[in-house]
Amino acid sequence: MWTRLTRILKHRWQSDDAAQCAVPPALLDKLAAQVATSEAGHSGEIRIFIEAGLPLSYLWQPASMAQITHERALAMFGKLRVWDTANNNGVLIYLLLAEHRIEIVADRGLNERVAPNTWPRLVAGMSTAFKAGDFEGGLTKAVQEVSALLQSHFALQAGQSNPNELPDTPLLSGS
Repeated sequence: MWTRLTRILKHRWQSDDAAQCAVPPALLDKLAAQVATSEAGHSGEIRIFIEAGLPLSYLWQPASMAQITHERALAMFGKLRVWDTANNNGVLIYLLLAEHRIEIVADRGLNERVAPNTWPRLVAGMSTAFKAGDFEGGLTKAVQEVSALLQSHFALQAGQSNPNELPDTPLLSGS
């Protein structure tokens, strides 16, 4: 009970503009351009979702924060329609600022083609950058690495185009 109450206070304490402070408009524009450039070379889709704190319905659950964060990332993967790409190769990069947690959710088309340690390695690199206060570097490197995977497995052929199935601009959410 105390764990859940503490969790609720931690997430409600997070200001509504925490995501905007971590990722200012100039960085949003850079990341959107990076995603758009990346998607010109492969058929995949990349979404970034940054959330200051979780909705109350998640905070009251008796599960661990790792489980709750993973559940929320999967829910956003569906809600943002990342799963709904033509080649089942969408990727969601999810950040939960209140808990300093990162999740990468890849659709089955890409996930079945990469080594199991790929996503934890990418998350560890992002975490190191974020701990050093380098959100731009961590997010940029993550997009580059996801792009390289998509390029490796879903490169466009000469004359082929990739219709933009999802918005390129990262989505920010308050608590």
